Amino acid sequence: MDLLHDLDDLSDEEHQQHTDTQTTVEAHADADAMKMDEGSDDSDSDNSDSDNEDKGMDLDLTAVTSVHAIAKLLRSQRLADVMTKVNGFMQEARVRVPADNTGPVEDDPEYALLVNANNLMFDVDSDILLVHKFIKDKYAARFPELETLVPNALDYARAVKAIGNEMDLMKLDLKSLLPPGLVMIITVAATTTSGKPLSDKSLDAVLEACEAALSLEQTKITLLNYVESRMTFLAPNLTAILGSTTAAKIMGAAGGLTALSKIPACNLLVMGKVGKGGDTGTGLFAKGQHKHAGFIYYSEMVQNVSKEYRNKAARMISAKCCLAARIDRARETLDGNAGRIWRDEIAKKLEKAQEPPPGRGIKALPIPNDGPKKRRGGKRLRRQKEKMAVTEAWKAQNRMKFGEAEEEVIVGDTVRGLGLLGGQTGKVRMAAPNPKQKLGVAKKHHRMLSGPSGTATSGLSSSLAFTPVQGIELENPEAAAQRKAAATDDKYFGGFKRPVSK
Repeated sequence: MDLLHDLDDLSDEEHQQHTDTQTTVEAHADADAMKMDEGSDDSDSDNSDSDNEDKGMDLDLTAVTSVHAIAKLLRSQRLADVMTKVNGFMQEARVRVPADNTGPVEDDPEYALLVNANNLMFDVDSDILLVHKFIKDKYAARFPELETLVPNALDYARAVKAIGNEMDLMKLDLKSLLPPGLVMIITVAATTTSGKPLSDKSLDAVLEACEAALSLEQTKITLLNYVESRMTFLAPNLTAILGSTTAAKIMGAAGGLTALSKIPACNLLVMGKVGKGGDTGTGLFAKGQHKHAGFIYYSEMVQNVSKEYRNKAARMISAKCCLAARIDRARETLDGNAGRIWRDEIAKKLEKAQEPPPGRGIKALPIPNDGPKKRRGGKRLRRQKEKMAVTEAWKAQNRMKFGEAEEEVIVGDTVRGLGLLGGQTGKVRMAAPNPKQKLGVAKKHHRMLSGPSGTATSGLSSSLAFTPVQGIELENPEAAAQRKAAATDDKYFGGFKRPVSK
């Protein structure tokens, strides 16, 4: 319920801020009415700033005779009071003692001044935009091309103040105000410009506006230096993480340390997102800016990280800044030790994330095995090698005799050259076959392939004898065996007679 109540308060205050800003730009109300209420949300604040810039650019200020009619902050009592107190504290240079950092932060006499100084810096940016628009509208009749050549508001004011009604820019020394390359472009453009000199009254109004813009810039620098010098005492842990400059900007955008301690990390990340004119009123469009680029994204710690890790760094820092703001709000760890510990922790994590991946280790060779190895190959491999072996005839075909045409053989559509084979007598020297490589039948198959052993022959087998006298003689292959058996029987069984059967 407390969270919902705080959100309702934030919404009401943001709406009031947006209404005040719109009234200031359109009706040129007194800048004293412009205040940054405590607890304003960053996203709505950026939107209101963008609307302010858009409406400031749409205003037609050619009919306005004095710049102080639209930018009243420079002569306001509010700015005078704040600057008097700031100068007093800076000249006093009082050393803060530990007793000054006790109790609620709102009770600190310098806390209210710091919050007002932060709020004034944003009002100064708004007035710089209005003064820039006033100068452009008035000086367009004299040098219309200068607006596009020098888009920065403060550089434009310095250039206009230096040029004035001078038609020959070669007589002026602009190198101390602008880059040398830009000075050359402006000098060339001034020779072909269609502008005409301004009247004395218009020129005086333009020069007065230039002085006002430069005075506003000096006022903002003074306020920023004061806030940075006091951030170490009011928000030591937040300053230890972000630095005094970024910490002062964030605390000013939030509306104070108390309001900053209530903002979650996701909203703190986008706080201070750069709009059309940026946070310094440069007038430059920011279409190419990062989507969530705020004060934290452009802080020194994030920018020192490589580009692919900046989003990660910004999220880590915003989370720790929320904790640091709550510690500073409760007046704990006044020496900033917690902030330094968190900063070192973030730095170590980012350094670890940016380390290159570990290299591939050198793999040791396996222990050599010098034992007996199985020889690969066999009949199949030997046959393949014999088929693809380069013979002497193949070598002779691939050779040619210098100065003599080789014989060719045409087979269908293919023509083959014979090389040295065509000039030989037909004899081919072939390599003698190696008997060890000769393919033979395995010993275990000899028995199956060989015929039966012994003298027994089949009765169907016969032989033919060719003689010049008898012609063809048919021979009984079993006749010799029968004669041999009869001779044996006569020798051993000659006196045997078969008994008479009864």
